[in-house]
Amino acid sequence: MIKTLQKHGNSMALVIEKPMMEALGITEDTPLQITLNGNALVITPANVGIGQARVEESLKKMRRRYGPMLKRLAE
Repeated sequence: MIKTLQKHGNSMALVIEKPMMEALGITEDTPLQITLNGNALVITPANVGIGQARVEESLKKMRRRYGPMLKRLAE
């Protein structure tokens, strides 16, 4: 696929289409790591933790299992 840069304010932007984002498993909120490899620009999702969805899933499981006990303990 050949792409061209597009003007975005005082900078240039590379637009990534939705099908490619879905194939990579990224969204507009995903932090991206940009590195140079010789004369190639490499863009990968940044490893910044387990992700918001997994955090929320883990909290739901903990609340179901330990919620009543933690509530009694807080009282």
